[in-house]
This record gives sequence, C-alpha cells and structure tokens, in this order.
Amino acid sequence: MYREGLVYYYRTHKHPNSTFLYTTSSLLDLMTWDAAANMDLINQPLLMIAGSRADTKYMTDEAFPKAVNAKSKELFLVDGATHIETYWKPEYVSQIVDKLISFYQTNL
Repeated sequence: MYREGLVYYYRTHKHPNSTFLYTTSSLLDLMTWDAAANMDLINQPLLMIAGSRADTKYMTDEAFPKAVNAKSKELFLVDGATHIETYWKPEYVSQIVDKLISFYQTNL
C-alpha cells in the first residue's frame, strides 16, 4: 500500500502544493485512528467498499459487523483491487460508481 500510495499521491496524482510530508500531529492521529470505533453510532444506511486485495481490508472486516444500528448495511468488495487501485483504475472505478448509483437510488 505504501508503494502504491507513494506513486499515486506523490507522482501521478500529486497536488501542486503538496509536500508529501506528514506533520508530527497528523502522523500521531493516523497511528492512533481506529476505523472500527463508534460504528454502532451509524443509524443510516451504510455501504462500505473495499478492494479484495486491499492492505486495509482487515479494517473493513473489523468495522462492518460493528455497525449494528445501521438501517441497512452492505459490504461491496471490488474483486482483485488494492486500496489505491479503487481510486483510479477505470475497471474498478466503474464498478464502484455503478454500486454507488444503485445504493443511492435505493436509500436516498
């Protein structure tokens, strides 16, 4: 993920003003952040999307079952995708957009 993140955020999709450096405070926040915390507070329809090969998928797998109060919930796995690839690869983005359209049509 870090290698792909470096390419995506620093080389191919870098904002012109980006330094690609963490501040000490943001790095601490990142290191202590828990994606699964407070999932029980979600009381709206929930769609979680993850690449099946994402290094971060374990966070989704931990968080999803904790959304016990979601009106409805769905986990959409993008087969073969890594975390970063879900941002920009057309074959993955098109699947995600189609899923979002369907989810919003049903839940909005």
